[in-house]
Amino acid sequence: MRITELLTKETMILNLEADSKDRVINELSEKLERAGKLQDLNAFKKAIHAREKESTTGIGEGIAIPHAKTAAVKAPAIVFGRSNAGIDYQSLDGQPAHLFFMIAATEGANQTHLEALSRLSSFLMDNEFRKGLLEARTEEEVLQAFDQKEEENADEEEVEETTEATGKILAVTACPTGIAHTYMAADALKAKASEMGYSVKVETNGSGGVKNRLTDEEIEKAPGIIVAADTKVEMERFKGKKVIEVPVAEAIRKPADLLKQAANGDAPVYKSSGSYEDQISEKKNERKGKQSAFYKHLMNGVSNMLPLVVGGGILIALSFIFGINAADPDDPSYNAFAAALSTIGGGNAFALMIPVLAGFIAMSIADRPGLAPGLVGGLMASTNGAGFLGGLIAGFLAGYAVLLLKKLFSGLPQSLEGLKPVLLYPLFGIFITGIIMMYVVIEPVGALNTGLENWLSGMGTTNKLLLGLILGGMMAVDMGGPINKAAFTFGIAMIDAGNLTYHAAIMAGGMTPPLGLALATTLFKNRFNKTEREAGKVAYVMGASFITEGAIPFAAADPGRVIPSIVVGSSVAGALTMLFNIALPAPHGGAFVIWSVNNISLTHILLYILAIVIGTVITALMVGILKKSRPQVQA
Repeated sequence: MRITELLTKETMILNLEADSKDRVINELSEKLERAGKLQDLNAFKKAIHAREKESTTGIGEGIAIPHAKTAAVKAPAIVFGRSNAGIDYQSLDGQPAHLFFMIAATEGANQTHLEALSRLSSFLMDNEFRKGLLEARTEEEVLQAFDQKEEENADEEEVEETTEATGKILAVTACPTGIAHTYMAADALKAKASEMGYSVKVETNGSGGVKNRLTDEEIEKAPGIIVAADTKVEMERFKGKKVIEVPVAEAIRKPADLLKQAANGDAPVYKSSGSYEDQISEKKNERKGKQSAFYKHLMNGVSNMLPLVVGGGILIALSFIFGINAADPDDPSYNAFAAALSTIGGGNAFALMIPVLAGFIAMSIADRPGLAPGLVGGLMASTNGAGFLGGLIAGFLAGYAVLLLKKLFSGLPQSLEGLKPVLLYPLFGIFITGIIMMYVVIEPVGALNTGLENWLSGMGTTNKLLLGLILGGMMAVDMGGPINKAAFTFGIAMIDAGNLTYHAAIMAGGMTPPLGLALATTLFKNRFNKTEREAGKVAYVMGASFITEGAIPFAAADPGRVIPSIVVGSSVAGALTMLFNIALPAPHGGAFVIWSVNNISLTHILLYILAIVIGTVITALMVGILKKSRPQVQA
């Protein structure tokens, strides 16, 4: 179905009167009712608002696509509204929206709703097309623009059908936190595919769950599949297909290479990892450039633990507002609400941190049967002095113990198959993990932890400076990759052990790269093109929020100059925090938790800010000096 069959002159408003999101929804909905497309106006608006509560349909670039599929719709339709002044629609990029497309689909409209949404999104990513809609003087010109775009789209599809590709190139992107890498990788692949003339579909496994899921039919027809992930994704569905597995950052840095490889079918055939033998084979035959299975399992644990770390840590930091000892009932400054914050954050969220880490590591290795043994092993580690390291060991121990059990029980009669996940795996998995943890792991690891803590506590100033230099630099080397995550994981372990200075260096080192590059785009505008300068504005926010991934677009474009600059700046910032003896109780939050350092010491707060500022300035100056100016910069 063509878009112009759903969008007519009767469902257009070229000059919206609305000045807010709610009024836009009202005005567009009422236009649909006047056009005879609705059964029940109020019910339709309620469905639209329900969809907006899930997540805003303001997709950015000045576009919003509110939509609903409901019995309140009499006939499928699209209403177009335009605001030259722009309206705050709570868009993903924070910018005003100018072009609004409200999609109304009947309850039995099959895929009309999703297909129209998908086609509209695709069309509206074209800058020239958006410009044409903004400049259209009449409804006829809007319809002509869509007709022309439909023809171009049909021509592209026809060309694609005559090529040797029998289906779309498919991709899956996923990162441990699901915040930055996941969507940057997806955007990079889609943008490069459009430029190269490939048809691509990308499934994102982000913090909000799986979006744009690949279908069995698409997988069957795909010439190649790209899995750019640093955490576990559903792989069994790709058995027998040609699959390229790379770290998520590879899709951001080298999308063209990956797309060519997938289009040509130049990839190994994926073998099921469901059996014990296949798991072992997978580990022995990892390709160059592929992320190790160990790292993927570890990151699956870290990514699922992270919400507990962040939420719990910030709640603990907030309790300090009422006084450093306000959570202690025996202290004169005791405050019941501060005690509640401390109990929720430390006594509960942090108490779950190590069990969840171990449980999801085990689940990554052995799927769901590994979760219960991992949780139990992690709890034993956290409550018996084995700490973070013990939790890591418990996760891998439980996962591989369950894999072994799968092998041992594979010969049981088919009639007992249903007993395996509900009885045999949890019973023997928990027993094996618990016995080994109790009699082999806990005591020596506890002693190792105590020795490490004593050694770190007794470090001289010079050694601490060196460690701060290293930890800060590690955060910048791969900007969210394995080295970055190794430093971050170490910092969390130190917070759990009560040593708060190391994570302060890590957070400073992680904030500095995007902040330094953002500052460079401000101070040295002639070194960057328009797109990079716009990215610099976003990098300020990402840096302040401790999202090191904000530096990736700059590093990908000019790694030889950018990476040394950010490593030096981050190393200096990390070393200075050690020199200033900064202690940070919150594991995440960036600028929003700086106030909590050293028991809310104003002196140390200022010194911490100074360390980050110095690292940021060094990065900006190095980038400005190393990068050559561009004589012809886009306006």
